[in-house]
Amino acid sequence: MKLRVYLLIASGVSTGIILLVLFICYQYMLLKWEDVILLTTVTIGAAGVSMLIHYFMTRPLEKAINAITQETTHISDGYFEGKVPEIGPVEFQRLANQFNHMTKNLNGSFQKLISAEFSRKELVANVSHDLRTPMASIQAFVEALQDDVIQDKATFERYLQTIRLETSRLNGLIQELFTLSQLEAGGVEIVSERYDVDHLVLDGLQSLAFQLEEKQVQVKVDLPDRLPAVAIMPQEVKRVLSNILENSIRHSPIGGTIEINANQLSDQFIHLSIQDEGQGIEEEYRSKIFDRFFRVDPSRTRASGGAGLGLAIAKSIVELHGGTIGVNSPVCQERRGSTFWFTLPIY
Repeated sequence: MKLRVYLLIASGVSTGIILLVLFICYQYMLLKWEDVILLTTVTIGAAGVSMLIHYFMTRPLEKAINAITQETTHISDGYFEGKVPEIGPVEFQRLANQFNHMTKNLNGSFQKLISAEFSRKELVANVSHDLRTPMASIQAFVEALQDDVIQDKATFERYLQTIRLETSRLNGLIQELFTLSQLEAGGVEIVSERYDVDHLVLDGLQSLAFQLEEKQVQVKVDLPDRLPAVAIMPQEVKRVLSNILENSIRHSPIGGTIEINANQLSDQFIHLSIQDEGQGIEEEYRSKIFDRFFRVDPSRTRASGGAGLGLAIAKSIVELHGGTIGVNSPVCQERRGSTFWFTLPIY
């Protein structure tokens, strides 16, 4: 039974009871029969008008309930874009408002689930691709060694060296995936200690001394004489600096220059920047550069690019310390390159 019919029946029953009571009262009021008929007719007429008014006044209730019912059907079908009109009494308007708010939250959660599923598939595809390349190389070289195809000792040693390098690459990728999963799952607890910025920069440069020398890249460091110490986990932030420096070295031209600058941004943060002379990053890619496995040029080989996890790890570590990270590229065409920057809390 529909709500509107139920309300009309309830109203009719209550009106009928009132009419019956009034008719009985008229009998005991010692009225003339003509007066009883007149009063009864007037009472029945008033009851009819009341039922008619009640019929029209229940229409907004019916419309509001039908609208909510229709939207719940849409939600069950996976459509969350609808909106219930806020009509009828105040209580129904409040219910419609809460229903619309719930639908909006459900839509947001549903979109996040879609995005997460897409990211999961993309992650699996990228990991599979990054694992397949070194595994194929290792398999090919191992089979060549097993078949005694290689008789030259120098070539034999070169094959072994390639296998070692590919194995190291696999181990590095697995370690990066493990680190990133820990950071994103909140499995790393921050235990900060006092650390000087100049020591941080020096440690980062020393760890990449071979790559700098191999590509003949010059480094210019500009640090203020009196720079407050930062509150960090040294090993983690060294990873941030190393990942950014490694990225800058990879994209710098031979004989290029990398500039490292640090200054006090406020009473709470130190600002560090690393500027290279590479090709720069287009504005459309800057918001994605810190995503997992993102590459500006997806077709580039592993020789010219890493797995695409270094900057994602750097972002997670910086944000774990309460800082921010970003990248800028100069607008003018005369000066190319990128400037990666991040902030760290002052001790």
